[in-house]
Amino acid sequence: MTITRTRPTARQLKPGLRRALAHSLPALAVVFALFTTSGWTVAPERPSSGALAADLAAWRRGRVDGRALPDPASSPDRLAAFFASLTPRERRRLAHSHPLAVGNMNGAPVTLRYYANRLALGDALRAERARPRDPRLTEAGRRDAGRRLHRFASLMAEDRDILAFDPDGGGRVAEVFGDLAHADRIAVVVPGAGTDLLTFQRTARSSTAPVGMALALRRAERQARPEVRTAVIAWADYTAPDGVGVDAATASLAASGAVRLSALVGALPGEAPVALFCHSYGSVVCGLAARWLPDRVTDIAVAGSPGMRAEHASLLGTRARIWAVRGGEDWIADLPHVEVGGLGHGADPVSPEFGARVLSAEGAEGHAGYFAPGSESLRNFALIAAGAPAAVRCAREEDPCGTLPTGGSTV
Repeated sequence: MTITRTRPTARQLKPGLRRALAHSLPALAVVFALFTTSGWTVAPERPSSGALAADLAAWRRGRVDGRALPDPASSPDRLAAFFASLTPRERRRLAHSHPLAVGNMNGAPVTLRYYANRLALGDALRAERARPRDPRLTEAGRRDAGRRLHRFASLMAEDRDILAFDPDGGGRVAEVFGDLAHADRIAVVVPGAGTDLLTFQRTARSSTAPVGMALALRRAERQARPEVRTAVIAWADYTAPDGVGVDAATASLAASGAVRLSALVGALPGEAPVALFCHSYGSVVCGLAARWLPDRVTDIAVAGSPGMRAEHASLLGTRARIWAVRGGEDWIADLPHVEVGGLGHGADPVSPEFGARVLSAEGAEGHAGYFAPGSESLRNFALIAAGAPAAVRCAREEDPCGTLPTGGSTV
């Protein structure tokens, strides 16, 4: 699937927007110069072993009960029908033979994916154990290998449900909290730049990492509406920019992430409504994915957003409600909210002109504090995720953001 955007020419832009661009271009040039001349560049990834690609290639050559295996790029419905036709023993045999392929396959039963990813994590753990002793590694490389060992072992725990796992490069992972197949409401947390296997979870300031964000959201959901069965996915299953750099100022990684996000949501089990909570660069991913998402996505909330690659919420191409939040101490507000020649991410989602429902962020600190327990932003997210959007608190008391009509053209 190719995601494209039609952009107006400078002659077609409204005079006010042309003036805004003229004022913003010098600032944008400064930002670009900083990106390219300072240390704010993308660090090279660890060389990829191609383990997932190799397992998918082996899957394509495989057979079960004399039958060829379906193309792993088939639709989730076709893959679901294939797995449904197998016996439990055949499904587990495929998970053992192709753990990475099955563990990342949209359409495979989620419990089978959890099982396959635990096997894949075991393989990755064994492969990683020799690396800290490699004399060619720098001290930093040995520390990195030790941290990866710890992360793999932690993710393998019996009480963890890993929906996606790829050990290559910086690594990708997604984890489920709650019963995904029987949830009344599903939330997906889409994190931003600097997210990989090693930053997927933190001990200090835990709610600034994907796992902590998801856990904080689920706890707040249960507090807001304890009668609602919820599931939350911490989704770090895309290659994010490595910090603030050129990749973070463009949409190339977001475009591939948007394809992966729409594929995930399109393959979720059941019919429960889905809400997306997109932080920082993750909001670029969500903005590009919006028009490809199924109708069961009722809400898209962005926090600390540099832009969603659209000049107005109605141009995102979705009927989901669009929410935006930004705290007063978030440095993202100082970035120019324009998009010129592929650099920058467009209009500011919290500006009145964008047309999103703007939420209160009271209690959120800095750029990464939107899921902090006790913050107004987390409470608002929980109400949206649990299906009670009318109870949110708006950024401006006089603004009835929770009562505006649904629909992409009237958000």
